[in-house]
Amino acid sequence: MKKEKRAVLLAHYYQEEEIQDLADFVGDSLDLSRKAQATDARIIAFAGVRFMAETAKILNPTRKVVLPDYEAGCSLENSCPPEMFRAWREQHPGAVSLTYINCSAAVKALSDIIVTSSNAEKIVRSIPSEKEILFAPDRHLGAFLVKKTGRPMTLWPGTCIVHEQFSEREMLRLKAQYPDALVAAHPECPEGILKYADHVGSTRSILQFATTAPGRRFVIATEEGIIHQMRKLAPDREYIALPPENGCRCNECPFMKLNTIEKLYLCLRDERPEIVLPEDMRAAAEKPLLRMLELS
Repeated sequence: MKKEKRAVLLAHYYQEEEIQDLADFVGDSLDLSRKAQATDARIIAFAGVRFMAETAKILNPTRKVVLPDYEAGCSLENSCPPEMFRAWREQHPGAVSLTYINCSAAVKALSDIIVTSSNAEKIVRSIPSEKEILFAPDRHLGAFLVKKTGRPMTLWPGTCIVHEQFSEREMLRLKAQYPDALVAAHPECPEGILKYADHVGSTRSILQFATTAPGRRFVIATEEGIIHQMRKLAPDREYIALPPENGCRCNECPFMKLNTIEKLYLCLRDERPEIVLPEDMRAAAEKPLLRMLELS
């Protein structure tokens, strides 16, 4: 069906294994949208969450973009409604708004520069020192950047429900059980997790570290879907998913896991749910994305 529809299938690292194995490209959200730009596909099927599919539409306005489950949202996006974000910006006239890519198209359209976890530090350092910086919506990533760069920022109080659940107690238990293990963590984790990390970075950089760094055993402090790619790239290593404290499956993103093989089949067959953005919003959201690409 993918061939019949002239579709390209993009899958985020946090998708279930079967979807990752079917995908034309597996990766981080922005990388996937840019890879789609380089294809001649008529349809982009984005197995990820809604803000990622919106980003693909922003950067590929002439393509049809479909998402297996339209309810696949994001706790960071939900924490930052456009009206509240607009009001927050108005309270800080003259400030530069750096907004993490994990937000809606409407919030991107109200932002000055979009950032990802891999380029945020470089972009923060590029802002003139006299400028106030507003950083939304992830407060843990913002706090990590403040500590890394020494640059004060006003932070929006959002968090990722997966990374927020990770437990310092569980981290200490695993470090005691596996003293030789190296820890790789996403900067969306709280400081209580990041302080134990041997490597902090985006999903792609965590993947690279865990599959190439000297070592045999790695504790992974991000959504455990990434471990599938680690096992494919370096099967001789041991990867341990950091669990939350209460024993639930909270290290799986419930939004990402809304996408299934069946829903993917149906979205290709019916070419819906489709991501449709008003052109004025799409064009406004594209500007801070292009600004990010210039700066990074």
